[in-house]
Amino acid sequence: MTAIILPIISVLLGFLLVLIFKPSQQSNLKLLLAFSGAFLLSITVFDFLPEVYQHQGKHVGLFIMIGILLQIILEFLSKGAEHGHLHLDKNSQVFPWLLFISLSIHSLLEGMPIEAHHNLIYGVVIHKLPIAIILSIFFLASQLSKVKIAFFLILFALMTPLGVILSNQLEFVQTYYTQISGLVIGIFLHISTIILFESNAGHKFNLTKLLTIVMAVIIAYII
Repeated sequence: MTAIILPIISVLLGFLLVLIFKPSQQSNLKLLLAFSGAFLLSITVFDFLPEVYQHQGKHVGLFIMIGILLQIILEFLSKGAEHGHLHLDKNSQVFPWLLFISLSIHSLLEGMPIEAHHNLIYGVVIHKLPIAIILSIFFLASQLSKVKIAFFLILFALMTPLGVILSNQLEFVQTYYTQISGLVIGIFLHISTIILFESNAGHKFNLTKLLTIVMAVIIAYII
């Protein structure tokens, strides 16, 4: 039940934070993005990756690489929304279907391994929070109707729980669980490293960012 509720709470919390504090720019989210990227990467490396390799060995590496390639394709559709970048026309009233499809596939897949890897839920939740904040900032500043905004955010919040449910109900997912886990690992590796590389403008040394990343790694290791 936690794996179903927490992702929804994360998206709703992101939306509420935008409504309450009304952040005017995304630059204030860079530390949160850096923390989420480091935490997601650490959870993947400490817990998720070793367990999957233990069951399948080198074979799973192929699916990890496919997952990285899949995420590159998804980011082409979403314009980088999965790692905190959103390059869409705020003046457009057309529903962003490509963004919606990309984030839906990403969120659905990331929900499938959660039941078997309990610590993974924390990485997913922390990853979703800044993305939900950035999406909310964009949508509230756009020309989209409130109905379309609500539709998008609600479905975005429900996709990860849907992935959890499908992993428990579909025999196909259970049969190819390790392969799907490899895809998700590839997706997480790509997203988290991109976040860490891009969250520091100009690639300058930033002590605050470094301490944020170290804290995220330590917390991920402890839990």
